[in-house]
Amino acid sequence: MKWALSDIASFTSGVASGEAVITDVVTDSRAAGPGSLFIAMRGEQMDGHDFIGEALGSGAAAVLVAQGRLPAGAQGVEVEDTLAALTALGRARRNEVDVPVIAITGSSGKTSTKDLLVAGLGSGAYGALRSYNNEVGVPLTLLGIPDGAEAVVVEIGSRGAGHIAALAPIVRPDIAVITGIGSAHLEMFGDIETVAAAKWELIDSLGPVGIAVLPLDDEHLAGHTATCEVVTFGETPLADVAVSDISLDEAGRPGFSITISGEVIEMSMATSGRHQARNAAAALAAAVAAGVEPHAAAGRIAGATLSPWRMEVHPGAVTIVNDAYNANPDSVAAALRTVAAMPGRHIAVLGKMHELGESEHEAHAAVGALAADLGFSHVIVVGEAPGLAGGAGIVAIEVSGIPEAIASARAAICQGDVVLVKASRAEGLEAVADALIGVTP
Repeated sequence: MKWALSDIASFTSGVASGEAVITDVVTDSRAAGPGSLFIAMRGEQMDGHDFIGEALGSGAAAVLVAQGRLPAGAQGVEVEDTLAALTALGRARRNEVDVPVIAITGSSGKTSTKDLLVAGLGSGAYGALRSYNNEVGVPLTLLGIPDGAEAVVVEIGSRGAGHIAALAPIVRPDIAVITGIGSAHLEMFGDIETVAAAKWELIDSLGPVGIAVLPLDDEHLAGHTATCEVVTFGETPLADVAVSDISLDEAGRPGFSITISGEVIEMSMATSGRHQARNAAAALAAAVAAGVEPHAAAGRIAGATLSPWRMEVHPGAVTIVNDAYNANPDSVAAALRTVAAMPGRHIAVLGKMHELGESEHEAHAAVGALAADLGFSHVIVVGEAPGLAGGAGIVAIEVSGIPEAIASARAAICQGDVVLVKASRAEGLEAVADALIGVTP
C-alpha cells in the first residue's frame, strides 16, 4: 500500500489537508508510526478523536477525522463518517488485490480455521493476526494485506441478519467457508435457523462463480442450496474431505485420517482439541479449492500454531489448558471432551457463556452436566453463570471473581491434574490460566 492523502480523500469522498504518503492504516493510536493514517473512530466507550494528539505524537503521517475535527496545522482528511470511510478504504485495498481471497464464518472455530488455512496456503498467505471479524476488523484486515501477498484469508462474524451481507461486498471472496452452525449468539438471532440463514449470507455473496466450502454433516445447513461449486468436509465418508479415525495423544492433540480425491492422508496436529480435526479438514478443503497441492497443504496445517488462548496446553506438575479466548455451548463441550481424554484428574474453571438469550440457563446446565458425565472432579464457576454449577456428582465451587477463582483452583488441584480454563471473552479468564501455569500443589 502506498497512498497519497489525495487518494484517501478520493476513496472516502473527504477533503484532504496537506500532503503525506500512507503505508498503513490504524485505529489504535498506540499502533501509529511513520507512514500511518490514524482513523479516529467513535465507539460506545471512547472517541478516537480524543487520541489524535497521541497518534501524531507517535509519528502518524496523517489522521482521518470527522468534519471540523482536524487539528490546526495537522495533515489529514476530513469525512462525514469515519466508519464509512474505513469501510471505503478497505474496499479500495481489496480492489487492488488480484489473488485468491477466502472468507470464513461460522458459529465457532472461525479463528482456528483461519490460522490453519493461512498455514496451509503457504508462506505467501496473509490473514489477520487477531480475530478481526466485524465492521471495523474486516476493513482493517483488508487494509493490512501486504504487497506481494499470494492469498488472503478474512474472518467474518455476524451479530444479526444482514451483517455478513453488508461486509461480503467489501471482501468479495472467491472462496467462502462455513465452519458449522451452533447456538452461539442466540440472544441476537433468536433461533438456530436464523443463525444458519445469517451465515449463509456469505455463500449467497459468491454468486455462481465462487467456491463454497461447507460441513456436509451439519444438519442446520441441509435446507440451503448454493448456486456455485461446493466442496464439502466433515466426519462422514460422503464428504469431499472426509475425517475419520480421530484419536488424541496425552496433550489432547488429534491424530486422524483425511480422505480426499480417493487418497488417504494421515495427519497429527501440533494443536490440541479433538475439534481441530474438523477445522483442519475445512482448512484443507479451502486450500485445495485455492489450488494448493493436498499433501503440501496438509503438512503445513498439521504443524500450524493457533492464535493465543485457544487450547493452549501448558504441561507441568499440573497441566493447564488455556482455552479462555471465547466460549459457546459447542466449543465448551469440545474442550471438556478433549481434556477428559487427557490422563489425570480433571478440573474445569468456567465462566459465563454470553449472548445465549433465553437459552442461557439450559445451555449452562448442559455444560455442567457434561462435565459431571465426563468425570470432572471439580467445576469452579466464576461470576454469574446460572446453571453452570448444576452437574450431579461433581464438586461445584462458585466464586465471584478472578482472585477467588485462582485461590479456589490452587486449593483444589493435586499433582497430575489437568485444569481447563474457559469462558466468553468478556470474562477475562486467561488471567486465571496465567496464574496457574507452573503452579506446584
